[in-house]
Parts: sequence; structure tokens; C-alpha cells
Amino acid sequence: MQPRLQVIPFVIDASGASEQVSTFSSVSTSNEKNQLKMTAKRYTLDDSGENVHGLTLLFAHCIGAHKEQWEPIIERIFLTQSDKDQPHHRIREAWAFDWQNHGDAGVLNRELLEDRPEGVSIYEWASAITAFVRSPRMKGHRIVPLGHSAGAGAVMLTTKSFALSSLPYVSLILIEPTMVTQELFFKHFDDRMDQMNFTVEATLMRRDTWPSREEAFRYLSKRFPWSMWEPRVVKLLVTYGLQDIPGSDRVTLKCDKKQEAVSYPDVDGHFEAPLELGRVSRVLPVHIVWGTNNDLVPEFIQDSLCDTTQGKHVASVSRVEDAGHMVVQEKPDDLAMIICEILNRISPGRCTVQSRL
Repeated sequence: MQPRLQVIPFVIDASGASEQVSTFSSVSTSNEKNQLKMTAKRYTLDDSGENVHGLTLLFAHCIGAHKEQWEPIIERIFLTQSDKDQPHHRIREAWAFDWQNHGDAGVLNRELLEDRPEGVSIYEWASAITAFVRSPRMKGHRIVPLGHSAGAGAVMLTTKSFALSSLPYVSLILIEPTMVTQELFFKHFDDRMDQMNFTVEATLMRRDTWPSREEAFRYLSKRFPWSMWEPRVVKLLVTYGLQDIPGSDRVTLKCDKKQEAVSYPDVDGHFEAPLELGRVSRVLPVHIVWGTNNDLVPEFIQDSLCDTTQGKHVASVSRVEDAGHMVVQEKPDDLAMIICEILNRISPGRCTVQSRL
């Protein structure tokens, strides 16, 4: 019988302290000190947590997603790496985080978010992840953050507060990152704004309530972009991305679509992230993964993120066949195998490359 992942939910406060909970629905929605909290799940496989030489993976999702959409990828990575001879290539544990206004965090922080029409910036999410990385729970772990789209910018920004000599990671993986320099953005301003405005308008007009989860699954499975997703991931959205409406039999999105919409124009963090990429990639192996279908991030932005003349020395660039920007949702198994190939290049110990300074 194939081993199953053990999954434990946690709530993480602004200091990075993590509290294990039985279910997120049992957590009080009254936040102390008016601070947003982050929800997370910890994944282990059998006794993987006892392998202190193994890798700890941290997953950050894209705008409009939630932590559980990583689960097919997490499961495939655990199973693939568990057969590795070298313990430093196996997975010790994995953590998937909800952005503070997404998924279970969006429900937990609902009252505070009502007074925040501007949403939650990726700076705030990066700060929460950084606090967790600095917490005693991560002491001695060989950490690899993985971020998708805006989540890639968030994990890239977690390196800001660390000197190059004390980076807490052994590698970093950016999946379809939406990072772009301010100069390049304004050089193609009209095109970038047209795409952003279209996305915001489409988000605000999107249906967000259904009579039941079964009806939501049928509806989403037949409509773009969800019809392009792997059915397992659509099911995860219906199971974990929706919540019951109190006093009704209907269900709605955990991430309020207004909160999602205001996340797209929040570009400052995406401008700074490539600068941080240039700084960090000199000493840390940073890998980028794209889909072969350039349906959101144009080629000139992709090329800019590995332009050595601009000081960006990425360790590798990989592509997932027949996948677009939503590669996490469209091709989870293929993406997982590329991630495993990257993980297999990581050397034992804390330091993985010589400085390129």
C-alpha cells in the first residue's frame, strides 16, 4: 500500500510562532492585537520528520489560490524523493502557507480584512513567512522555499532581511514568477496595464457562490480557466477553497474576490523582488520554472530574470510542456518531477555553491 501523507494544520502569528490546531474551523476568529495571522499545513511521510539531513520545503501559492492546491505536487515529491539513497535528497517535511487574505487565513482574518480594502501586500506575506523561517521550529532545517506567481515574489522577498553570508536557505525555486523590474514594466506600460485591468475586472465579475460543492465542481470543471486544470486540483479548490455560508446551504469562496482583485495592482513588491534575485543569486542557487505556453508572463520578462548582464545568475531554467502560467494547477505531476530534478542537485550541508562575487 502506498504510504499516505500525515497532515497537521497550524496557525502562525506575526512573530512566527506556530500553534497546532485540530481544524481551522475551531480557531477563534478574534485576532489578538489586531494582527493578521497565517494558516499553514505541515506535511510528513511516515518517519520523514526524523531525517534531520532531509530537505524542508516551504510552498507559497499564487493570487486567488490556497495552500492545498500544492498537495498533488507535495505528495509526488515526497514519494519520489523517499527512494533516494542520500538522506539529504529526501524530504524531511513540507509546509504550505495561506496568504493572510486567502484560504483558511481569509476566513480566520475576516473581521480585520473588512477594515482593509487595500488588501494584504506580498511584503506582509513575505514578512510572515520570514518570521516563521526565523522561528525556533525551523532551527537547523535545510530549507527550500518554492513560490508560484505572486508567491514567487513573496518567497524572494523573504531574503531581504538576511545578509548573503547568513541566508537560511539551501536553494530557492520560483515557478512562473511575476517579478519584473520597474524600468521594464514602464517600458511596456500600456500592455502591462491592459492585462492587469482585464484580470481585475474579470475577477470582480466572476461568480463566487454556488448551491453546493457538487454544483461548484460541475460549474468550474466546464469553464475556463478551471477546465484547463487537473481535475484533482479543481476538487481541492471545491473542498478547501470554499466555505459554507452561515444560515444557508450555499457555499462561497474563502478568499473574497475584492481582496483577490486588489492584489493584482499591488506591484511594488514585484518590482523589488528581481533586485533581490540579483543580489541573492550570486551566492544561492535560484531555479526558475516556466510553462511552455507564455499566456501571462511575456518572453521579454522571462529573459530579464536570467539576464547575467543585469546581475542575475540563476542556477537553471526549466519548462513544463503544455502548461501555462497556472502550471501548478494544470500539470502538477510534471511540475513535481522537475522540482525533484532540482532537489537532486542540492549538496549536503548548509552551503550549496561558492560565491560568485
